[in-house]
Amino acid sequence: MKGKKKYQPWLFSFPALVLIGIIIVFPILYTGYISLTNMNLFHWLDYKVIGLENFRRALFKVDSGFLKALLVTLVWTAVNMVLQTVMAYFIALGLNAPGLKARRLYKTLLMFPWAMPSYVSILLWRVGMYNTEFGLINKFAGIIGLPKVNFLSENIPAFLSCMVLNLWMALPFMIMMFDGALQSIDKCYYESAKLDGAGFLQQNISITVPFIKPIMAPAVIMTTFTTFKQFDIFYLLTMQKGAYTGATIQTIITYAYKNAFVSNNYGLSSAVSIIIFAIIIVLSLVTNRGVGDEQVDGMARHGRAKYRRRGTAAEGRRTKGVRRNEDNHEKA
Repeated sequence: MKGKKKYQPWLFSFPALVLIGIIIVFPILYTGYISLTNMNLFHWLDYKVIGLENFRRALFKVDSGFLKALLVTLVWTAVNMVLQTVMAYFIALGLNAPGLKARRLYKTLLMFPWAMPSYVSILLWRVGMYNTEFGLINKFAGIIGLPKVNFLSENIPAFLSCMVLNLWMALPFMIMMFDGALQSIDKCYYESAKLDGAGFLQQNISITVPFIKPIMAPAVIMTTFTTFKQFDIFYLLTMQKGAYTGATIQTIITYAYKNAFVSNNYGLSSAVSIIIFAIIIVLSLVTNRGVGDEQVDGMARHGRAKYRRRGTAAEGRRTKGVRRNEDNHEKA
């Protein structure tokens, strides 16, 4: 009987494990196998194993384009995350400012860019904002006498245009996360800091940032991975078939897509996909360990602060009790 109970959890989990194996594990293993072959349009059925040649071509061949795409991806991720984090933090502080009216209305309006389908948002920006003839930005520039700008014709303007659009789409999520984290901080800390003479900057450095850091770390890491894997913005703005803009900017995701579905070099594309997968796995392991340590430290700080508050409250009650006894003694 005990033996049957021992295997019951595995029996109940078996259908889910089979589904996970078919949907997740098998595609990863098959991609890894294809990355070791020369599969392409000319060797669709008669491909052969060539070892690590595709990995060598991607990582060590300068003109392959992969290293440049990797550099663009790292710069894209770093710049976007710094801007998103800083801007979302200060906007959330503004939304939590005392006396702010229509607070709920502002929060509702902020959610619209994040709630809209990304495909619709990107095409709206492409046609309604960045279009040379009909875009609102060029329309306004023409009114004030400035020349029209083709935002998507060159790499640097296209990169900045993609970054602005990504901020517009991703900021609401970060703002709401910061807003929830800020509301979890007990206001008594700020009152004590004001009594001690701490200003706005000192309060943020000593109170706000340490308290919201354990809460925000998972959200920032998740957004970092999403930004790192960004595909639709670059593709729909600059690479969509039949609507090329002139920019040749590539990230590692668009590079893998181009090799698979434009050049039909499936072996190289699979090797790039495995490299991306390895990078994300390594970053996940490193960041998860850091987040775990940070959350433990945050819980310890919160517990110590809670204990200090209880101790202070108990001391205050004892002091009041002593004073009350002294007053009663004097009256007697």
